[in-house]
Amino acid sequence: MPEDQMQPRRHRQKARCPEERTSPIAAFSTPPSTPIVNRSSQIPLLLATLLPLPAPAVETAKFPCPESEIARYTAYHIKTPIKVDGRLTEAAWQAAPRSPRLVDILSGQPALHSTHAAVLWDDKNLYVAYWVEEPQVHAKFTTNNSPICYDNDVEFFIAGRDAYYEFEINGYNTTYEVFFIWDDAYDKGGFSQAREFKRSKLVPFNGVDFKNHPRGGRLGAFDWHFPGKKTAVTVDGTVNKDADADRGWHVELAFPWKGLAWLAKADQRALPPKEGDVWRMDFSRFNTYKAPPPATDSGGWVWTPHRVWDSHIPECFAYIRFTTNDVRKAGP
Repeated sequence: MPEDQMQPRRHRQKARCPEERTSPIAAFSTPPSTPIVNRSSQIPLLLATLLPLPAPAVETAKFPCPESEIARYTAYHIKTPIKVDGRLTEAAWQAAPRSPRLVDILSGQPALHSTHAAVLWDDKNLYVAYWVEEPQVHAKFTTNNSPICYDNDVEFFIAGRDAYYEFEINGYNTTYEVFFIWDDAYDKGGFSQAREFKRSKLVPFNGVDFKNHPRGGRLGAFDWHFPGKKTAVTVDGTVNKDADADRGWHVELAFPWKGLAWLAKADQRALPPKEGDVWRMDFSRFNTYKAPPPATDSGGWVWTPHRVWDSHIPECFAYIRFTTNDVRKAGP
């Protein structure tokens, strides 16, 4: 897509690229295989009564996403490890419950193309899959930690109490990842004692459009990489060749539980999880194009709408409950 047609949804400063998504402002035409293997305040209205009442207190919602809209999902256990090849052909993935079709991050309306996600786990890994419909698959960056936010990508976030991890991937299986620590937890949470989180390596960050998070700012470790992760992408079509019609692409991820130690540390979560444990995760897709008018497509699609142009709100992440039940017992 020509540069002048790309939506300026994120600034071009590399360290900010996956974070400072600018508010969507314009509509664009739809852009553009070979498998590739290695992301109101609302004042309560009171009816007048005959008796004088004191002025009601004003209660402002802390977060833009209503609790009633936040998705809840059960992640099932598997006994046979997943082969991370991006094909998603294993019986486990076929049995795993899939998310509803992703919706617009702002409006919650259905998105232009279908995107679904699913989660599985075993005693060594957390597994995440995406099924991405895309009639013209486009990708540009091939070096990890390039600003792939300027490609069409899918993203995954997982949050602990005092930190959270962001992961992005494009159709070339190029990845981008950042580890964020809440300012108020940097010292008391022990992060300041870790060489990998030396303060001189961290970049201050205060959200995208949601600048008034109750916990304040974060510190981003942009050179942090999830230890032992595996990623794979397969494309059902041909990348960057618009003469033919593509069907889309699949993403398959494996994150070793031991790599989540810093996220689990604050509240001493079990790794791997126990029956009934809950983690907060976010699943999203961002595009360099939008649905044409009259659709109100922001270009960002999510499992749970955030109601603001900002992925960095763990309180808006889906509730993922882990069960030790085998995925073969999963209901329809």
